[in-house]
Amino acid sequence: MKASLLLALVGLAIGFAVPTFGQQTNNPDRERFISRFKALTDALDKNDATAMAACFTADASLMTHYGRLSGREAIEQWYAELFKEVQSSNNLITVDEDSPHTLGTAGNELWGTGNWSQTVKGKNGSTEVKGSWSAIQIREGDDWKIRMLTTNVTSAPAATPSPTTSPSNQ
Repeated sequence: MKASLLLALVGLAIGFAVPTFGQQTNNPDRERFISRFKALTDALDKNDATAMAACFTADASLMTHYGRLSGREAIEQWYAELFKEVQSSNNLITVDEDSPHTLGTAGNELWGTGNWSQTVKGKNGSTEVKGSWSAIQIREGDDWKIRMLTTNVTSAPAATPSPTTSPSNQ
């Protein structure tokens, strides 16, 4: 009886400790995690599809509002085609204050979240675009690479009527 109670308590302790360990935010690799996104924004500002793809692992997934891309080659090809149509500038990626978080116990996988913004210039002029992102990075040697990046685009808020506008009473 005491042995099964002890096993149950150990199981509960592990059940509470593992999620807590996986959510560590005081991560010594934060600067390296952030530097990968700095490389990404630099590549975006240069409209350099090859440099963009170099930020990702060979088996990476990129989830955009246009769909899912699988693999570094597909990511590079997509950006090469995109950069023929639009130019990206003023790219900014911020990493949430509590990111990144360590995944697992080996310390070679991190996930994080944040926001992004950019200016996109195409045939119809320029526009500011922004949204949120979440990513998983893995350590490859002394560097970090993006294995999965998901982005969304935040819509502009709906226009509100002017307080001086009144409905017509005809």
